[in-house]
Parts: sequence; structure tokens; C-alpha cells
Amino acid sequence: MGVTPTQLRAFAAVVRLGSVKRAAAELEVSQPAVSLHIAQLRKELGDKLFIPTSAGLSFTPGGLRLASRASEILGLQDQTIREVSQAGSGHRLLRIAASTMFAEHAAPGLLELFSQRAKDLDVELSDHAPSDFASMLLSRTVDVAIGPHPPGLDPSIASTHFLNYQVVAVTSPTHRLATIQPSPRELREHTWLLGPSAATATGVIPGLLRRLNVPEDRMQIFQSHAAALDQAKRGAGVALALSFAVSADLANGHLRRITGPTLQAQGGWSILTLAEPTTSPVAAELARFVTRPDAIHAMLRGTGVLPGRFKPFIHVTLWS
Repeated sequence: MGVTPTQLRAFAAVVRLGSVKRAAAELEVSQPAVSLHIAQLRKELGDKLFIPTSAGLSFTPGGLRLASRASEILGLQDQTIREVSQAGSGHRLLRIAASTMFAEHAAPGLLELFSQRAKDLDVELSDHAPSDFASMLLSRTVDVAIGPHPPGLDPSIASTHFLNYQVVAVTSPTHRLATIQPSPRELREHTWLLGPSAATATGVIPGLLRRLNVPEDRMQIFQSHAAALDQAKRGAGVALALSFAVSADLANGHLRRITGPTLQAQGGWSILTLAEPTTSPVAAELARFVTRPDAIHAMLRGTGVLPGRFKPFIHVTLWS
């Protein structure tokens, strides 16, 4: 009979979620249905694949091999279906996962310029933690990932560094900290107005906050970095921002940079794709395009895209 996509999907869900029960809930089928698909796989492949233990699932060597291939096979199947559909409609789709700061500040200018080169291209952008980039690429959930370079990348993923950035502390010109060089103790006593990147475990901004020992009760996290900056302009506290994103506000006096050796940090962005020849042509094209001077300028300029050209996934986060 052969291995079917339904069987592989059931196995991949069990691997990812760690139990038949949770896999059944995600797939919206019964537990016996998932167990039947696993049993058929075991019979077809002549391998137990995994054994339930008190500590979780214990995989056989064959089960480990299948676990690493199942998501890839399913992702390739989904990609092929999309590509056939797009070919019929005359449109291509580029799916991008990006870190929060890149998605908000640099992606609009880049994608506007890139999409002008291909009128048949639709772009979907979603924000994700860089720690998820590798698994999303390997499972073909996305075609491209852009953000900080994650450690320990799989050798089947290609990475190109293309831009360094600086994070600075800013506040309203009327705020008390705008006219002094505050001590670390004084900094910790003020309200910090932060974007969603501050809520992640790793990254430039969380690292800077840890170095300053800013108490959690002094942090206010907003749904965007722009919202945090708006509050800073009103004198509500201190914000951390990309230097190129606030250059105009600093120049026209709407914001003032707070000085001090601990109040800046360096970061960088890389673009990740599957290594050739497994990456899609449009993903490889973007990886080459992102290093061009005009692309860098577009990211730093921060222009928005034209209506109808850019189709982002919208993620709403509620902060308590």
C-alpha cells in the first residue's frame, strides 16, 4: 500500500507534541485514528518507530530517521501544491519569518523595493522568535527567515549577514534624564517603555535590560516599538530603539538620546534560507537582493509598501 501523507502527518504530530492524545487534538481526529496511522506506518516500514516510556517517547534509530524526514516530506508536498496552484493563477508566494524589530522597522522598505521587481509576487510576513527559524525552514513552513543569527544552525541552512544596527535609549526632551548622564541606579528607578522584542528570552534589548538590572515592575511592554516610542515622546519614560528608526525624531527634537556607556548595544541581522539547490528560486533571489546598497538604503529609510502588494499575517498579543 505504501506510506501515505496522512500517516506521515500523524507521525509528525506525535513527534512534535510528544503524545498520541495531543496529536489527535491538533489534527482534530480521534486517538484511535492516530494510533491506526502509526500502526500502519510500523507495519509498512517494519520498525516500531518509538516506544512510550514514563519519560516520554523513546525513538528507535529508524524512528529518529523518519522523524527528521516526515516534516520535510510534508513541507515539500505542501510547497509543491502551492507552486502548482500559483503557476495556474500566475502568482508566486514568498513566506518570510522575521524577528519583531526587523518586521516592524526594516521589512516594509525592503519588501516594497523587492516586490517592485516582480509583479507576480505575493509576500506573507510573520514575526517569530529567531529560535524557531531553523525548524520553520526545514519543515518548509516559510521560505526565508530574517533576524539575528541563531546559534548552531543546521548545515542544510544557508545564512548571509547583511546589516548591523545600534540600539539606543531615548526619552522626551522634557524628561529629567534627558539633561543628565544618569547612574545605573537612577536608570533602574524610571519606567522603561518597550516593544515586544523585550519579552523574548534572548536578543539585544533583553540583554541590555539584564545588564542594567532593570526590575520587571519598571518595564511596560507594548504591542509595537512605535507605540513605546509614542509614550516616550509624551515623557512617560525611557524607550529603547534602533538608532536609524529614531534619527528623524532626534534631529527635530521630538526625542532626546540618553547618554551613558551602558545605554547602547550592537546587533545584526542575517537572512536564512535552505541551502541550494533545495531553496526556492524567489528565496534565493531575496537572499542575494538583501545585500545590495539600494536594499540596505530602503531598509534604513523605512518606507511602507503599496496597498495590495504586501500581505502580512497579523498577530495580536495581549500583555498583562
